Amino acid sequence: MRRVGCVALLLLLPLLLGVTRPPGLGDVTEVRHWSYPDYTRVVVELSREVVIKTPVRRLPADAKAGRPDRLYIDLEGIWVGRDYEQGIAVGDGLLEGVRIGQNTKRAIRVVVDLQHYERHRVITLSHPDRLVIDVYGPRRGVDRGLPAGRRLPSALRPIQTVVLDPGHGGRDPGAIGVGGLREKEVTLAMARSLAKELEARGFRVVLTRDDDRAIDLEERTAIAEAARGDLFVSLHANAARRRSVRGVETYYLDEDHERHSLNVAARENGVRPDEVNALQRTLAKLRVHEVSPHSRRLAEMIQERIVSGMPRPFRPVSDLGVKKGPFYVLFLSTMPAVLIEAGFITNKADARRLRDDAYRDAMAEQIAEALVRYRDSGATLALRIRR
Repeated sequence: MRRVGCVALLLLLPLLLGVTRPPGLGDVTEVRHWSYPDYTRVVVELSREVVIKTPVRRLPADAKAGRPDRLYIDLEGIWVGRDYEQGIAVGDGLLEGVRIGQNTKRAIRVVVDLQHYERHRVITLSHPDRLVIDVYGPRRGVDRGLPAGRRLPSALRPIQTVVLDPGHGGRDPGAIGVGGLREKEVTLAMARSLAKELEARGFRVVLTRDDDRAIDLEERTAIAEAARGDLFVSLHANAARRRSVRGVETYYLDEDHERHSLNVAARENGVRPDEVNALQRTLAKLRVHEVSPHSRRLAEMIQERIVSGMPRPFRPVSDLGVKKGPFYVLFLSTMPAVLIEAGFITNKADARRLRDDAYRDAMAEQIAEALVRYRDSGATLALRIRR
């Protein structure tokens, strides 16, 4: 119990001793949280990169001291001072709140006070640098219909909900191509067209954005998880220095990326190519191999349908194939997920097509047909497993 009581004391110790801020430390710039049916996401934005040296620890509740069950993690090289000494209330039936305090002169402690708990995951992201904490579990007073830990993975359920993610938006235009064509406009138009095609085929569709606004990568996947999505489809337009490069390619997430996908992943992730290898170390800690075969199968169906099924006026389609790539927006998803690069916005022929409503509608129809085929084969798999 002595260790439990020390957590609060350590958070206040530097303040009680009147410690001034040492030089060279980063700051906590913002703390945000989202509450969804099955989990809560906490994001701590930082002014510098941090490396997590110690795992997240969990402390049991101390009824006598009035302390809830909680998780905590220490971040080296960060200063918070008194900014969050009052804590951030959540009270969503899963988290009670979040507290951040100066644990030592050169490290802060992030404490997540729990109401209910099943499991968690913690990752770090860059641009901006941030810590992401996801806490999963049934909320107080909410019946999920399945015992904790016994829910079917989305890959094994009949496919019902598709989350469409139009890349970029708002202050982030994405790639800018021929004639000033902007990726964010192409992806939103494609998403709206694809949503209509999918709804006509009986899918429930959720868009991460339906207007021109910026959405953080972690918020995109938080929306997908909150919607209980079965499939996640991220829509993008490609770019290249050589204006002659054109074609369509579809990516899925895998622990082993391909060398030529690094530049694409870096651009869509908002990082430099040499920073993608750091992302691979994060990927190795996640169990992406559980959904990777399903994502690959979905990617293959989509790519084949786009290449072979487009109407004659839009043939031939340059087939760049199905590839593996380390994309933030894919590895943050726990459902089968793909990223479609619908053409090169920097190529005259591709850009002309991407501007064309008829072309975008035709591509949306082919993607929708691929998802129908995937759904139909997945439904058979689900029935076989449930028996």
